[in-house]
Amino acid sequence: MVLGAIFDMDGLMFDTERLVYDNWQKMMDERGYPYDIEVFKQTVGRRKKEVELFYLSTYGDDFPYWEFADEGRARYVRRVESEGIPAKKGLYEILEVCRKNNIKIALATSTSRRTAELNLRIAKVDEYFDELVCAEEVVNGKPHPEVFLTAAKKLGVAPESCAAFEDSINGIKSAFAAGMTTFMVPDFLQPTEEIRPMISYLCKDLNEAAKRLEEM
Repeated sequence: MVLGAIFDMDGLMFDTERLVYDNWQKMMDERGYPYDIEVFKQTVGRRKKEVELFYLSTYGDDFPYWEFADEGRARYVRRVESEGIPAKKGLYEILEVCRKNNIKIALATSTSRRTAELNLRIAKVDEYFDELVCAEEVVNGKPHPEVFLTAAKKLGVAPESCAAFEDSINGIKSAFAAGMTTFMVPDFLQPTEEIRPMISYLCKDLNEAAKRLEEM
């Protein structure tokens, strides 16, 4: 029986990965750095410190990562505050399924708390969440299971009684290592042969995930 539902955010709940990619592509083009979607995919599901190391290894030790990160966030905030958050198909439906079935809900994200709270508020889903676990609240990022285990502990639910919803490869590895039932709804990254055995349910969208959850 599922007692807790733990959701990733970017790429799973919201189509924010594309907004971030669009910002980075524009910034890199403006400053003459070669960049494309394949480079961006290497950063998906990682915390900023890990992303910084990736950019430094790719573009050199003098790459001004934090300058880009700060500017990128400012552009992101301006955009979502003016245009709203693009919710993924089935988001509101699966949150209602959890509420109807008295399933506690937590967020487990590699994003900062200030951005996570902004996204949830603008999308008008903040009231659904019992707990949030964000990047600065854990030592180890995904694929380490810490973020999911911390979320389960905050909910007061055993990991084996939790369903974890993810779109990324590192996210699935993290949830699987935490001992949870895993739902993958791919966004930028399709499941690899390595992680297919770790996926309990592979779904095309959150509507399908909601139906599977109700059947459990």
